[in-house]
Amino acid sequence: MSAVANKATSTQIAVIGAGPGGYAAAFLAADRGMKVTLIDQDPNPGGVCLYRGCIPSKALLHMAKLIEEAKDAGRFGVSFGEPSVDLKRLREFKDSVVGKLTGGLGQLTKAREIDYIQGRATFMGPTRLEVDRTDGDKVEVRFRQAILATGSRPVNLPGFPDSPRVHDSTDSLELKTIPKRLLVVGGGYIGLELGSVYAALGSRVTVVEMLDTILAGADPDLIRPLAGKLKQRFENIFLGTKAGSIREMKSGLKVSFEGQQAPDKPMTFDAILVSVGRRPNSENLGLEKTAVQLDGKGFVQVDEQRRTAESTIWAIGDLVGQPMLAHKASHEAKVAVESIAGEKVAFEPLAIPAVVFTDPEIAWCGLTEIGAKEAGRKVTVTRFPWAASGRATTLGRDDGLTKLILEPETGRVLGMGITGPGAGELIAEGVLAIEMGAVAADLELTIHPHPTLSETVMEAAELFFERSTHIYKPKRKAKKQGDRG
Repeated sequence: MSAVANKATSTQIAVIGAGPGGYAAAFLAADRGMKVTLIDQDPNPGGVCLYRGCIPSKALLHMAKLIEEAKDAGRFGVSFGEPSVDLKRLREFKDSVVGKLTGGLGQLTKAREIDYIQGRATFMGPTRLEVDRTDGDKVEVRFRQAILATGSRPVNLPGFPDSPRVHDSTDSLELKTIPKRLLVVGGGYIGLELGSVYAALGSRVTVVEMLDTILAGADPDLIRPLAGKLKQRFENIFLGTKAGSIREMKSGLKVSFEGQQAPDKPMTFDAILVSVGRRPNSENLGLEKTAVQLDGKGFVQVDEQRRTAESTIWAIGDLVGQPMLAHKASHEAKVAVESIAGEKVAFEPLAIPAVVFTDPEIAWCGLTEIGAKEAGRKVTVTRFPWAASGRATTLGRDDGLTKLILEPETGRVLGMGITGPGAGELIAEGVLAIEMGAVAADLELTIHPHPTLSETVMEAAELFFERSTHIYKPKRKAKKQGDRG
């Protein structure tokens, strides 16, 4: 970290927040020859994603997957003993992953000669910041442009006791203990991912979700294989239900439930994980001393270039709204920097992929089937079941699915959804297809390697023309426009 010798400094671009959006912006600006100051409270760049989110959770999910696969290997005639979990070494592995990646970002910051200030920044005006450094000093930073990338934090629910037994996602990733019985409040991706980790480690997990489905927003056919697996791994999944009164007792947290699947009697848990969403970190930044505007939910309002109502300030990432995804923030970072550089750019992606890193994984991009119905938009949906995939069968994972959402007249790819191992890797082909304006014939004519799961994308495209090598369906409709055969 470079030291700030004086009580005041100046820079071209000040980036506030060093998560995947902030450090991507700072690095690109430096690569373009701009003088950059990057400000964050952590000792190195990385933000919530690397320190307390995406990366540590995926390290633990990898471990959970290993445990589940070892258990499942008995189906193939290979048996392992009960896993012995050394919690200290597991934490050390997780922390080493975080340390390696954040330390690497620190080295890249120095290599690019970015001035990194560890501390909290507050706007004193449209071109001036005050930074309370973690060493106790204060420094004034004057800038020509600033990029706000302060991210988000977990939502706290009212009515939950202020207790060390009540955790948010950050607490749960510390892995201090393995509760015998864990209640997960919220059936979104964070709750299901962390619930899967703790279930693999031996916790008896109950999930409670207010809505009638887990993973609201994902198509039901993509959710179905995961829901089947989670019913085996979790003790309970209560849908259309919420946690009511909570009493802290010596034996644990006694919780009563309300809703359509609520149990008749209260249940006692050793810990509760609250995972019901995130809120933007837009408070206490001194934004009232600028023209920056917030919406009713606290998100910073920006235009297509990610510029705020204050001409010198841009904002990116979770701070500006959904979807709250690291890769969306990184893309916005590029747009903001290029806008500052005077280029004609806009944030207008046709598809932003979403991935749930459970086992099986679920991934989707572009238009969903639910979204098409809500918009009253006519689409053609093709589904290739992994039971017809040779590679999926060799893996013992033939419950997966690959689906395409296509424009009926042209076969243009509007959306893709995948459930199964590696869905997060496979979805990139769908994102590229949508961005390039590809049609079903493009995917069909692209030679995919055999035997791989990627072939399921090709065969889903073949089904648009009512043919597929590994599925037989008698033709019932007229030949599609654009059919090459």
